Amino acid sequence: MNFSLPDFCRKWSCRGYMSAGAAMVTVVLGLSLAPAGARKYAAPLDLFGFGPPRPRGTVHPAKIPAKIPLPRPRPEDVPKEVAKPVPERPAAEEKPAADKPAGPAAPPEKQASACRLALTEEIAIAPSIPDIRGPGACGGEDLVRLEAIVLPDKRKVQVKPAAILRCGMASAIADWVRSDMAPLAASLGSTISDLDNFDSFECRGRNRIVGAMLSEHGRANALDVRAFKLANGQSIGLTDRTVPRELRERVLHSVCARFSTVLGPGSDWYHEDHIHLDLMQRRNDYRICQWNVWDPLPQVAPLLPAERPEEAPPREVAAKSGEDKEGVEQGDAAKSGSQPDEPAGGAEAPRKQATKKRR
Repeated sequence: MNFSLPDFCRKWSCRGYMSAGAAMVTVVLGLSLAPAGARKYAAPLDLFGFGPPRPRGTVHPAKIPAKIPLPRPRPEDVPKEVAKPVPERPAAEEKPAADKPAGPAAPPEKQASACRLALTEEIAIAPSIPDIRGPGACGGEDLVRLEAIVLPDKRKVQVKPAAILRCGMASAIADWVRSDMAPLAASLGSTISDLDNFDSFECRGRNRIVGAMLSEHGRANALDVRAFKLANGQSIGLTDRTVPRELRERVLHSVCARFSTVLGPGSDWYHEDHIHLDLMQRRNDYRICQWNVWDPLPQVAPLLPAERPEEAPPREVAAKSGEDKEGVEQGDAAKSGSQPDEPAGGAEAPRKQATKKRR
């Protein structure tokens, strides 16, 4: 079937297709008729890539020399460079201290107490220790570890083991040893070398009873002393009954005059083998001194009853003869018509039954 383009378009109403086709034909004809020099670059309207490809430039290999020249070495006579000082920062650039964030303030230094200043190394070796904060109000402040007591002649009395005490209690112990116990040992011809510390600081109730009131040991305000050891090897036990009574009484009077509480033998069975000393504060300065200085034990045991002679009759025979003797005495009284120990007024007295005598 032959028909022309206008007829086709008239029949199918393709006006828009005709305008688009005409534009494409115009572009193709323009590219084909352009001179060779003009085709060097792609047409700006080459939307569909119909133009010829652009030629690429020639790549030439880099020329690298066979030997790379190095810098000449530095002459030895040339002085070495001195490091340049860092320029100081001008004061104007420094930030004031007020701009810096304030850190946590350091705790103020704890000042020494009057007791601590007085308890010098000429009196006792007692270094300070940190405060103790235990359960149930245990512990305390101004604590020391009493290691030794220095006598006036510079000799040291070792505290074994070292005692944890408040400074006031440690000072009282040192004065007691220096002023009272040292002369007592001198009267025995020797000097004190050791103090037997039975107990010092211990967080516990009185007499170690659960639920009892807090002991002065829990406040580091008490010391239990068991004995003193002399330089000649002799040991003076404060509760030892073999120690002369006069010596123990001198110790009793000295401690009761210095400490507010003294407990020893006779106070309770908890203190039969040591002496408890403390500085407990009570109302009206009330003091307790309970220490019975027992007499020394006898050196010889008491005499026992003499042994029964071999010629003595057996015990059964002796008892029977005693009963017969009583019966004879009663028969004699009946024959005489009178009764022994008859009460006045003729009243009949009750008769006592004969019993065996106990030996």
